[in-house]
Amino acid sequence: MVEKKPEPSKVEEKKTETTSATPEKIIKKITEPIAKKVISSEFSILANLNKKEEQEEIHIAAKKEEDLPEHHFSEIDLQREWKIFLDDLQQKNTVLFYAVNTLKIHKKDENLIHILYPSDSVKHEFEKVQADFFNHFKRKVNNYKIEVEYSNDISLKKEIVTKKSIFEKYVEINPILKDLDDLLKLDLS
Repeated sequence: MVEKKPEPSKVEEKKTETTSATPEKIIKKITEPIAKKVISSEFSILANLNKKEEQEEIHIAAKKEEDLPEHHFSEIDLQREWKIFLDDLQQKNTVLFYAVNTLKIHKKDENLIHILYPSDSVKHEFEKVQADFFNHFKRKVNNYKIEVEYSNDISLKKEIVTKKSIFEKYVEINPILKDLDDLLKLDLS
């Protein structure tokens, strides 16, 4: 952009009449602004750069899904990348790691990955980081047509096992243990 130097502005001179004892004072008033508007040239480098970036974004979005590669990957590849992802996640965010760690991922068909989750909260936590995992995995195996299928599997829930719960399971097997507990007053808390 070429900036022009502001031209000297027109100045009006006003004479104020005062008493004959004091000399006349001259007050100068500006009728035009000092700084004129910047006139941009016909060719602006900044505008041209912005225009090129917009054209590139449009070109990238125009890439069809049909043109993306669809290479084969195995269950071993999937499990290896899942393990690497979990290791990285454990280093970055341990709370999220323990939630996502309960998921089971399996390859169902050529381009279909089946994810088993124990609860909706685990699924919700995984959805926060699934883009990171799948973007990395798709790039690694060079297969961009991978689809994901979710299903709930209650058997994956990890239950906290206490001494009392273990004792209750044994009482179901052998009811005499309940009488023994009453007689000895065992502390199973």
